[in-house]
Amino acid sequence: MSSQPEETTLRRRRGSVPPRHGRQKRGFGVVFPAVAGVLTMALLLSGGYAAYAYNRLASSVTKVDAIGGSTSTKDDVDGKAMNILLVGDDHRPENATPEQMAELSTTSDGGSTNTDTMIVLHIAADGRSATMISFPRDSYVDIPGVGKGKLNSAFYYGTLNSGGAAGGAQMLIKTIEGLSGLSIDHYVRVSLLGFYEIVKQLGPVEVCLKEPAKDKYSGVDLPAGNSKLTAKQALSFVRQRHGLPNGDLDRSVRQQYFLSQEARKILSAGTLLNPVKTTNIIDAIGDSVETDQGLDLLSLASQLRNLRPSAIQSATIPILGTPTIDVGGSALSIVEVDTVGMPAFVQGLIGQSDAYTKATAAAASGVSVTVVNGSGITGAAGAATTVLAGRGFQVGTPGSSDTTIATMVQYPAGMEAQAKALVAAVPGALPVQTSSVQGVTLVLGKNGKTAVAAEPAAPSSSSAASEPSSKPSSKAASEPSATSTDVHNYGQADSCIY
Repeated sequence: MSSQPEETTLRRRRGSVPPRHGRQKRGFGVVFPAVAGVLTMALLLSGGYAAYAYNRLASSVTKVDAIGGSTSTKDDVDGKAMNILLVGDDHRPENATPEQMAELSTTSDGGSTNTDTMIVLHIAADGRSATMISFPRDSYVDIPGVGKGKLNSAFYYGTLNSGGAAGGAQMLIKTIEGLSGLSIDHYVRVSLLGFYEIVKQLGPVEVCLKEPAKDKYSGVDLPAGNSKLTAKQALSFVRQRHGLPNGDLDRSVRQQYFLSQEARKILSAGTLLNPVKTTNIIDAIGDSVETDQGLDLLSLASQLRNLRPSAIQSATIPILGTPTIDVGGSALSIVEVDTVGMPAFVQGLIGQSDAYTKATAAAASGVSVTVVNGSGITGAAGAATTVLAGRGFQVGTPGSSDTTIATMVQYPAGMEAQAKALVAAVPGALPVQTSSVQGVTLVLGKNGKTAVAAEPAAPSSSSAASEPSSKPSSKAASEPSATSTDVHNYGQADSCIY
């Protein structure tokens, strides 16, 4: 199998590699092994065998200089929160036996240096909540020094010119930081075989499906309702993309869901209080995990000691669709990322700053606003500008923006009061602090949120009861803008998915 990436705008080698869809024997390379590995490490280290587990892991986990070359060009928007990039790929360990490869429904062909779906595990500063943010492998993004390409090729390009595993990790981290604005603090990579061994040692994990699932490519064959999955069934489950409405995007949902159920099992007394099972899981992790040099497992365990499955959320970066584009005369199926809406997506996950929360909305007459149109509706920016002028805002010339889903109020630090005034005039808009604007800017999105006219003078008390109010409900005014993806919590015992 070729280890070259799929097509990019700027090629490093002659020729092209067609999109690889529907290959039954291709290793599925899910990110899930890395997620399973890091959570299992952290949760086991927070249990009763912490010192023993740490010493055993420390002697077997491989370290790589993954963070050294990372230089984010974005703001560190989430402060003291921790972001761990979790990666699973197609590479097969050299010591994998033919029997193990057969169990995985693949072959020992060397795999690929491409990565597939990647997840950033965003851990709140207090360690009480976490969000798994999926980055689909086919996301068409800017790869530093390369050009436009699929996200799953960034690692490969970093390995060139003797970059090796460290160079691949650094390039992937730079790419994800540039795309998301999040600063990556740590890195974990697990082999294809690693996931199988971890789940095998953990034991059957229960999942719940609302409908039967059957796919000859992944091998999944499960009924509706509850099922306890063996390691091999788990691989088929998180690998499935055929027969799902949104292919790889729905596969991300399966991975997120399964991880939440696995976390429940890891935290159960039957796992944490079983020394034999704990030892076997630790050994499986240690033989498969590669981390950055600075990841302190004990510190991570300490930060996650209060984390519970119900506090682990799942989300996928906002997207605009899955078009097929022409690159150099070849058709390429991609995931189009909503890059304009990415700051709003991240802001929705981390919450508003104290400065914004405590600010008092400024008077409209003291707020200068520029409206840009990312909704795709002709004239939307001009119409909103007219409404805002009627409310007393100082308005500039309306402009345009790349298409985005969410309507947002962008503002630089120090202009929280002005932003709050504008948010009040655009029910449903999400305030986003960013250094990319110099003044308060309203970005109109495809979700249809826009400026509303000022309310008429309040009616007298005698007529108020009989006249309907045009004021939006407090719920509508406070709801965040919708994005193309929702945040889910699969940690509940009765959670089921399609």
